[in-house]
Amino acid sequence: MASPHAARVHAARVLVASNRGPVSYTLRDDGELEAARGGGGLVSGLSAIEGDTDSLWVCAALGDGDRAAVRRGVGEDGVRMLDIDAEVHAAAYNGIANSVLWFVHHMLYQTPLEPVFDVAFRRQWDAYRTYNRAFADALAAEAADGAAVLVQDYHLALVPGMLRELRPDLRISHFSHTPWAPVEYFRLLPDDIGAELLHGILGADRAGFLTRRWADAFVACCTAVVGGTGDTAVSVHGLGADADFLRERSHRPDVDERMTALRERIGGGGGESAGDRKTIVRVDRTELSKNIVRGLLAFRELLDARPEWRGRVVHMAFAYPSRQDLAVYRDYMTEVRRVADDINSRYGTPDWTPVALYLKDDFARSLAAYRLADVALVNPIRDGMNLVAKEVPVVSDHGCALVLSREAGAYEELGDDAITVNPYDVSATADALHRALTMPDAERAERTGRLAAAATALPPQQWFLDQLNALTSGERTGD
Repeated sequence: MASPHAARVHAARVLVASNRGPVSYTLRDDGELEAARGGGGLVSGLSAIEGDTDSLWVCAALGDGDRAAVRRGVGEDGVRMLDIDAEVHAAAYNGIANSVLWFVHHMLYQTPLEPVFDVAFRRQWDAYRTYNRAFADALAAEAADGAAVLVQDYHLALVPGMLRELRPDLRISHFSHTPWAPVEYFRLLPDDIGAELLHGILGADRAGFLTRRWADAFVACCTAVVGGTGDTAVSVHGLGADADFLRERSHRPDVDERMTALRERIGGGGGESAGDRKTIVRVDRTELSKNIVRGLLAFRELLDARPEWRGRVVHMAFAYPSRQDLAVYRDYMTEVRRVADDINSRYGTPDWTPVALYLKDDFARSLAAYRLADVALVNPIRDGMNLVAKEVPVVSDHGCALVLSREAGAYEELGDDAITVNPYDVSATADALHRALTMPDAERAERTGRLAAAATALPPQQWFLDQLNALTSGERTGD
């Protein structure tokens, strides 16, 4: 069947599609646009083909500044930003991607009350379809014959199937950055919606995941719901930390300045006790799956059960705001603050504040905390990977004990040298913190070295190239 998109706009050979792109725009008070470059593993990974005039990143306009840029014709070479109706985007992004698919894959529902799949949900699902269709149409129009298209994440799960119908000549992959739900939990979704979601990803030649566990869960869902994976290959690509970037960035002057400020905060103004106090560090978005509240409760239990740690350890909790347009996230942020305040009021003294809670995102300060940490607490309820667990050992100045949830994707690679915990077991997590704080220096240094080696096995550029090579080197399926 001839493609309705025969007229190519850029005829790109390699295309990436994601909800968020590598650049965003802000409208200044004077009406001018200000551009800011994004970060993250995908942006770093795509730098592997940066400067390639045959590549294109297709993304959505996420705010008024982005939409103004599209309408004014402002943009960067190699980026196409889609001006999708704001109401459609809100329903697809907040209504489905972040309030349904994220909750399913991270197993976050309080099932006595939620989910409720009713008429309102169906309207939002229609918007999710429309949103995915806009990406499929744009990719079909921009791709050269036989091009490679790498579709990213749960926001765009329907794109591969839609794109396959429009352009059967393309090589298409879909990569999931989240966990994948087990069959029993996946089947919370309405039967037709679950099948549509799977068929969407199965439109790809390859479906990629961060760990074998998530890949196996996807295959199990396909087997149970739609009878198998068909011609779609399923592969694992475990995104690692960018060691060269992290080590260079963590020794810039702004990081050194923040280390000085953090040392003062830890030591009660830099007094004699500063050198004696240990640090437990966590760096997260205030996202429901990150389990920040239970981490704080475990620290409270540590101080209660082992009073010898009072005055001798500070829990630096970097809890950066996330999805504050959703009420459940605002409520969670309130609870994080409440528990931190309770610990400080219960145990704090004039020269020691047990919890240092930081709510404003500051990458340089996070790196400073990585370097200072005696213990890193990474205890998500469920996480596709969790790069913090991989970044801390790379940056640590003197070795850092890692307390790691067995439900983090990073557990698959780092579990042998971490102290692993059940993220729901607050008492066991308190015990793990004690064990981490008392770990001998030599053991901690040895573990940190092994953790850093494992954490950097597949840095972002290689991670991206592995996916691209797997997609382009094998025989194309789906014809």
